[in-house]
Amino acid sequence: GFRDGMEQLSSLDTVVIGVSPDSLSSHDKFKAKFNLNFNLIADTEKELCNLFEVIGEKSMYGKKYLGVIRSTFIIDDKGIVRYINRKVKAEGHAEEIIKELKNLRV
Repeated sequence: GFRDGMEQLSSLDTVVIGVSPDSLSSHDKFKAKFNLNFNLIADTEKELCNLFEVIGEKSMYGKKYLGVIRSTFIIDDKGIVRYINRKVKAEGHAEEIIKELKNLRV
């Protein structure tokens, strides 16, 4: 969604950056596979993940483990966090963020 909405996001003076603890090579493959037009950060030491408190308990097939909680942050040009969503669902999320960015500009 972010890839396809990049023109609209750019028109709102927005920079999109994806972050995960996956390796650089994993990011390169993911970016190529989905033809992404924004940067990905390999936070292999989980410094950003810890700073933004996105490591939390997850569950898969009834087994609990610590993992990255998919989250989105809108940070303004002064470094102030203006929006947080810690329950991101990929479907429709880019449109949700575009709407939020427009609301923040008012």
